[in-house]
Amino acid sequence: MTTPARIVRKIESVSALTPLSSEITQHKRRVAAYARVSTDSDEQLSSYAAQVDFYTQYIRSNPEWEFVNVYTDEGISGTNTKKRDGFNRMINDALAGKIDLILTKSISRFARNTVDTLTTVRKLKEKKIEVYFEKENIYTLDAKGEVMITIMSSLAQEESRSISENITWGKRKSMADGKFSLAYKYFLGYEKGEDGLPKIVEEEAKIIRKIYSLFLEGYTVRKIADCLTEKGIPTPKGKKQWSVSTVLSILTNEKYRGDALLQKTYTADFLSKTVKKNYGEVPQYYIENSHPAIIDPETFEFVQNEIKRRRPNRHKLHRNSPFMAKIICGDCGGFYGRKVWHSNSKHRKFIWRCNKKYEGNDVCTTPNLTESEIETAFIMAFNEMLGEKEKYIRRFERLLPLLADTSDLEKRLAEAQKQHDSLMANLRSYMEENTRQIQDQEEYNCRFNQINVECETAEKQVKKLQKKILEQSGRKEQIKRCLAQIQKYGNILTDFDSNLWNIMVESVTVLQEKVLTFRLRDGSEIIVPLSDNKSVLQK
Repeated sequence: MTTPARIVRKIESVSALTPLSSEITQHKRRVAAYARVSTDSDEQLSSYAAQVDFYTQYIRSNPEWEFVNVYTDEGISGTNTKKRDGFNRMINDALAGKIDLILTKSISRFARNTVDTLTTVRKLKEKKIEVYFEKENIYTLDAKGEVMITIMSSLAQEESRSISENITWGKRKSMADGKFSLAYKYFLGYEKGEDGLPKIVEEEAKIIRKIYSLFLEGYTVRKIADCLTEKGIPTPKGKKQWSVSTVLSILTNEKYRGDALLQKTYTADFLSKTVKKNYGEVPQYYIENSHPAIIDPETFEFVQNEIKRRRPNRHKLHRNSPFMAKIICGDCGGFYGRKVWHSNSKHRKFIWRCNKKYEGNDVCTTPNLTESEIETAFIMAFNEMLGEKEKYIRRFERLLPLLADTSDLEKRLAEAQKQHDSLMANLRSYMEENTRQIQDQEEYNCRFNQINVECETAEKQVKKLQKKILEQSGRKEQIKRCLAQIQKYGNILTDFDSNLWNIMVESVTVLQEKVLTFRLRDGSEIIVPLSDNKSVLQK
């Protein structure tokens, strides 16, 4: 069978310029421009205003163009387009058919992110919308446009990466030199001083001191937040409603004691600007006495210890009772919690009971207590102290200098720190030696692990001693407050005082037959048997 001969026929093209209809509609090209500056400095804002004026006049001067708008963003980085309202509004208008041509100074002004640039340009190209980049002289509907955009955008992205790395290095170098800055606009208590360092704003500092004072008086974080809201005091960001997290951040921020911990967070990705909490990924720097303190260090440490003490019960920082996390079951050692009896009747009342009373096989035999019984027991215990007021005053006065003296602990800390630094130096030296000359790797790994374990042990010792020093400082502050309170009162306490309770009482252990053992801040104990209204002082 003969194979048919291959036939190729040429089909003549129809000119693209040939109209489908005889009627040709002429209209002006609708033109917009985009201007952006990346900082809000005076110099940049001047440039920003000049850009807007230039593009407005430039577009209006062309008789073949119809002016649409000059879309703008100021004080915004160009690494992504998510938060650029002006840019996004322009793109939406263009896709809606309101714009034919967009003018912009350069690719880097449009976006420093390659993906954002190409995605946006292609999206516009599908709708026959053109973008002109003045600096690069690129029209996106031109045949060479996309190749040039890809190349130029990549260069712009690398430029952005370089700038970001340089800025990050500069910030970290400043941190290492002990320099830092605050976001004063959202930071209560300080303003930037003439020397560039934080300066106390006394009116705001009063609020900070009040927050610390209320917490030490036994107020929960939630109650403090509610009090500040009720008084109409604005938050650091100027809001009316205070939150638990805002109050807690003030209570735990070391800057109020005059120190500064730098690089608590870091930027994980220069393009997305993702900020993450620093758990050791990058170095941190702690500057002591970096600026004037609003809260003295002893009070600050006392508050940190009190926060830690309340944390075993997860709700204790937020609930509004001074008894939370202080009353202990004598049977199981668990905390007492507040329960509601007859919640839907007129006999509704609160009682305190062991939280684990019915959890195990053996039911705790410790009794339930009303709030009035706890208050009465405390009044009795404190009056017992007032009966031997001078003895307690002498006791507190003897304790204070002992607690103030941390010289032995600091000496041990210095030695432990020296040992740790020496071990770390040995470890680094050992690692460097391994890179310079070939060694038995099995032997090397064995020795490396040994030194590393020694380093970790030394580090734990350093942290342990640091903790002891802080705890002793906190205990000194507790005793100072106890001394002030017992000197303040006369011979008898008649009404329950929640502030006094919080300052004086470390814990209360409930035993059978409604016997309560009050452990005071100085370590002494007072036993109060509620059944017969007698108390016994334990030496």
